[in-house]
Amino acid sequence: MNILNFPDTWLEPLGKGFCQDFLDEMESKFLKLQAQNVSIFPPNPSIFRALELVHFLEAKVLILGQDPYHGFGQANGLSFSVNKEISIPPSLKNIFHELQNDLNIPISSHGDLTLWAEQKILLLNSVLTVEEGMPNSHQEMGWEKLTDKIITQLSQRGNMIFVLWGKSAQKKYNLIDKTQNNILIAPHPSPLSAYRGFFGCKHFSSINKILKENGFAKINWKLE
Repeated sequence: MNILNFPDTWLEPLGKGFCQDFLDEMESKFLKLQAQNVSIFPPNPSIFRALELVHFLEAKVLILGQDPYHGFGQANGLSFSVNKEISIPPSLKNIFHELQNDLNIPISSHGDLTLWAEQKILLLNSVLTVEEGMPNSHQEMGWEKLTDKIITQLSQRGNMIFVLWGKSAQKKYNLIDKTQNNILIAPHPSPLSAYRGFFGCKHFSSINKILKENGFAKINWKLE
């Protein structure tokens, strides 16, 4: 498995030396998994898709997920997102319900969030791969070294909105410079915790309010 299709636009911001060392380290780990004939999601070309769709200098919002969906065909490289032909997972259904309650946007018939990414929302998971049927199976594999670096560099760049839903995402709070960025915090949208404060958090309207105040175009949250 070759995971070296890393987007060039992120090499400079993260450091070319750092990226090369990290990718070499991950490559050896993936070669061992390949020898075990393990099914890994998302498919190899989509592992860095969130970074491919959003340039470092253009990112406006980061919505942080935990790790990819572990069912066949679900993960597409964007946090919380699935391809159009895939059933909408429970957490994403709850995200759509909050979006409807917050901004009166109809609930989407599909779960592909590519249109959000195209508006410079970085839909990043803390861990970028997972084994089929085994949630959090790659949590200790080393992905956080890369994703923590991404969060840190975006924080230093400033003028970002970081959206941290749930305890896992909120562990990254101390990586962010609060004087240069905005942070929105709520419980995770999963059915286990959405009723503890995710519903009613109004993060979608809050994001647009902050963007407008900072002179940026608001996000069109409606999925076609």
